[in-house]
Amino acid sequence: MKLTALRQTAAALLLLATGPVLAADTPEYTLVLKDHQFVPAELSIPADTKVKLLVRNDDATPAEFESHSLNREKIIPANATVTIFVGPLKPGEYEFFDEFHEATTRGKLIVK
Repeated sequence: MKLTALRQTAAALLLLATGPVLAADTPEYTLVLKDHQFVPAELSIPADTKVKLLVRNDDATPAEFESHSLNREKIIPANATVTIFVGPLKPGEYEFFDEFHEATTRGKLIVK
């Protein structure tokens, strides 16, 4: 019984010790909302890799980053930045849009 508890504690400590290292290795990409457009409108990211998207809203009105294919939805206040983690993803194209301006504000992640 004591050996099992010791193994569990060691495993937990190992996870705690490696957690920040994994987060620091997460690639980071920036999307900017400006004049109700995503810049860049197409963003290439690596396949099979968790990535951190920084979505910055430079507009004076709020936006909502939404993607059905990425299963993500996040409000971005005016003049603010939010963080959205995606992946790991298989190669392909994943569309996203601003739900508040869906007709004009669209983009896609191209995963290679």
